[in-house]
Amino acid sequence: MQFRTIRHGTVDSTSERAFASIADGSARHGDVHVADAQTAGRGRQGRRWHSSSGEGLYASIVLLPEVELSAAGLTIAAGLAVHDAVARLGLKNAALDWPNDVIVRDVNDPTSAKLAGILVETRGLDPRAPHYVVGIGLNVLQREFPEQLLSERAVTSLRLCGCDATIEGALDALVGELPGRIDAIRSDPKSLARDYLSATGLLRRRVRVRSGEGAFEGRIESLDIHGGLVVTNGDTHARTFALEIVREITAIRGDEEVE
Repeated sequence: MQFRTIRHGTVDSTSERAFASIADGSARHGDVHVADAQTAGRGRQGRRWHSSSGEGLYASIVLLPEVELSAAGLTIAAGLAVHDAVARLGLKNAALDWPNDVIVRDVNDPTSAKLAGILVETRGLDPRAPHYVVGIGLNVLQREFPEQLLSERAVTSLRLCGCDATIEGALDALVGELPGRIDAIRSDPKSLARDYLSATGLLRRRVRVRSGEGAFEGRIESLDIHGGLVVTNGDTHARTFALEIVREITAIRGDEEVE
């Protein structure tokens, strides 16, 4: 994948700029739209992404593959790429939270702090000319956050985690990791699923799965980006969840991983 970086100052959102380039025909596969700040950055379920000027990596990557990609696979691949990138930058205690938030866990604290968010989108997808935009917000240099944001959940940055990374260094690490993870969607989906479960720490953990069909408790047995998430409750009761209907997966505290 050949990357072309398109730099913006302050924009509504890098993803909107990416979609505008697709609409006007100027986009290329691998374009990376990067902004100094965003006025309307967003995450999953319409949540606002705080995008303070010059403190985070705000980037959206245009993908124009020859064939349609698995939406679930791309979501997982993008999350793993960011997870791999922050590990490359020296952060060793990062993890993934369903579906692809990058979080930091403290062994002395049961809570986790959000480090990065990823939003994969397509609009009016034509299987004959598929297109996707992978929007990424990664907190890099922040030393403090607005109280309104902190009231919603704990957040952190690479700087607060003691990682001496720059925004350009974070971008370089990301584009170094992304192609391999995207290629694995088709070439090695089993390893992609395995690495994802490892990054979440959820394999064989007792969890609560919330979906459009309600809540279900059990242990995660397997994940297939095409076949779904298999959760068992007891020796015989198993359910398979299509990934697109899973809204939340939370580990049940006090439970230990089964070997």
